[in-house]
Amino acid sequence: MLRISQYLRMINHPENTPRKLTTQGPVVIWNLIRRCNLACKHCYSISADTDFPGELATEKVMEVMKDLRQFGVPVLILSGGEPLLRPDIFEISEQAKQLGFYTALSTNGTLINEEQADRVANMHFDYVGISIDGIGEVHDKFRRKQGAYEASLKAIRLLKERQVKTGLRFTLTEDNQAQFEGILDLMSAEKVDKFYLSHLNYGGRGNKNRKDDVVHQATRIAVERLIERAWQDIQAGLETDFVTGNNDADAVILLHWVQKNHPDSADKIAQALRVWGGNGAGVSIANIDNLGDVHPDTFWWQYSLGNVKDRAFSEIWRDTSNDLMAGLKQKPRPVKGRCGACQFLDICGGNARIRAYQLTGDPWEEDPACYLTDEEIGIAQTQRVEVKPYSRSTDPHWKKSTTVL
Repeated sequence: MLRISQYLRMINHPENTPRKLTTQGPVVIWNLIRRCNLACKHCYSISADTDFPGELATEKVMEVMKDLRQFGVPVLILSGGEPLLRPDIFEISEQAKQLGFYTALSTNGTLINEEQADRVANMHFDYVGISIDGIGEVHDKFRRKQGAYEASLKAIRLLKERQVKTGLRFTLTEDNQAQFEGILDLMSAEKVDKFYLSHLNYGGRGNKNRKDDVVHQATRIAVERLIERAWQDIQAGLETDFVTGNNDADAVILLHWVQKNHPDSADKIAQALRVWGGNGAGVSIANIDNLGDVHPDTFWWQYSLGNVKDRAFSEIWRDTSNDLMAGLKQKPRPVKGRCGACQFLDICGGNARIRAYQLTGDPWEEDPACYLTDEEIGIAQTQRVEVKPYSRSTDPHWKKSTTVL
């Protein structure tokens, strides 16, 4: 996750220098339940409104949480499916708070009525994120449920009334890119604390010309606009927070913006971004799914590193006998093609390895979703290597029923 506002505040307040987390464990996104009352187009967990067998019992969840805390995990993000459909969600949340986690809830918001809002507020979550994909009918079409937008918007208002720190999560796709500005305006109108721009992890852009590719250009425009909006809020004295996720090339665009608009701060921001280091899959970000399988992050949903029913998370996460984990933890990562030649590898970390893996079967090929031109990343055309798609993966860690995102 790229915390745009945090870096921009360094321009006015140089003492606010982000530092690398010293905790041993990663931020853990935990899909506690796969069941969901919606059927969203871009769901990475392919959830549905039905019970899924084999999900972790309450007692096992509590046991795993203790191991996570002892391992040094600082942040626990409780997700789904829809986590509020899990009967023990508040029991789990209370235990998480008692153990000292920064505890966040990721929800679609449609189930939060007055009573649920009270329960969420009384739980003292550090943050509640609610997904919005567009205004009105656009959101409803993405969520495939009439009235979903009004229900989620009502949830935001109920939580804000109860002083709960709340954020909007917007997943940018080809179908809703025109809604982006309207969502930013919605954030301002509702006085929402945080905006999270999530890039959809497309797996097939290949080596199209990045100057002309519609998806790449829409991504660039959205990120540049988000930087501008974040800076406007900072200048207005607002404590809003703008972040992006799933495309670490955003950090390079942020650096270019600073170099152009605040050149005196460019070296400082560049150093801070190098400390951050870009993509955190397998290092600073982890995922546990509803069955207990551990993944490098949420977009590696079909790739299992091991299961907490069989081994402690702390053992699975430290195990570098798995070639993927060994490579993810290597610095710099053994990336190829444009990523290997890029002069900003130490800032973006090679971006999302899952996209390269889905496209080619090799996690170290270049990321096809990098929207920066060769000139912008300091490489020559002769350094480019064509990424060839593959038909299927033969990796034993890869589960069946894969989905290219």
